[in-house]
Amino acid sequence: MKTLLLPILAAFALAGCNTAESPSEVQRDVRDARQDAAQEVNVARRDAAEERAEANREVADQRAESASVAAEGAYDVAVAQAKGTHEVAIERCEALAGADQEVCKEAADDALELAMDRAATLNR
Repeated sequence: MKTLLLPILAAFALAGCNTAESPSEVQRDVRDARQDAAQEVNVARRDAAEERAEANREVADQRAESASVAAEGAYDVAVAQAKGTHEVAIERCEALAGADQEVCKEAADDALELAMDRAATLNR
């Protein structure tokens, strides 16, 4: 009897899989599926927006860092040029004597100070 009962139960189970649902059940299932799909789309959009915002923050941070590095580099170059120009000017002043040499060195020092002030504006 047990062996006869199993095939009958299996037949009922399979028969239930192929029966049509009522229109109200179909509408409810369709509505539920649409809601689930809409929720998944909203979650995916939110996640994508958060990832895009994070990527934008990272890009902004990298741009700021790049600008800072560029400013530091420009400052270093300007300072090196100012010091080099000053050294050359001082050496040229050595060809002069007395008051002329002193005036020449003061002018070179003034030019150095001005160049250093300009360089400082590059690293702000």
